[in-house]
Amino acid sequence: METHPHRKIIALGVTGSIAAHRAIDLTSEFTKLGYQVHVIMTEEARKFVTPLAFKTLSRNPVITSLHDEEEGRKPAHIELADKADAILIAPCSAQTIARLAWGFADDPLSAVALALEPHITRIIAPAMNGKMWLNSLTQDNVRRLKDHGWQFIGPASGMLSCGYEGIGRLWETQGIVETTHQWLTNE
Repeated sequence: METHPHRKIIALGVTGSIAAHRAIDLTSEFTKLGYQVHVIMTEEARKFVTPLAFKTLSRNPVITSLHDEEEGRKPAHIELADKADAILIAPCSAQTIARLAWGFADDPLSAVALALEPHITRIIAPAMNGKMWLNSLTQDNVRRLKDHGWQFIGPASGMLSCGYEGIGRLWETQGIVETTHQWLTNE
């Protein structure tokens, strides 16, 4: 995979999941490919990982609050929504899928997603318990998001952190990177 020549900006959303630590590897891999990575973390994500690793690997501030500000006049979440070429939420919890499906903007991640221009690439890589993934309400929300242009990578099947075997695992890091890179370079 060759690096992207235009330094596209990926807004990487990290939600509350045991798989949140894998978003650190995603940040590293996308940065190695030449993408600018700007991480947005939900409050629940910060219970699994801290912003420091993302800040260090991406060389960018991490958005953790609706009240974070950059140097300009715009709030950080609006600034990022204005400049992002894509948003990838990995891992994406059932809660965040529901929040996005119904247009809530009560945290920095959903606010960025809601403020994106319609043409921006939107990707979700879900990670959750298999029963949660297969629940008809979650599946309704997934269909709703697909109808609004969101693309999904996964989830995968296998041993889940809750001890069950089944669907709900976050796709492998390399698969997420390759698929996202392909979608961004074939626009």
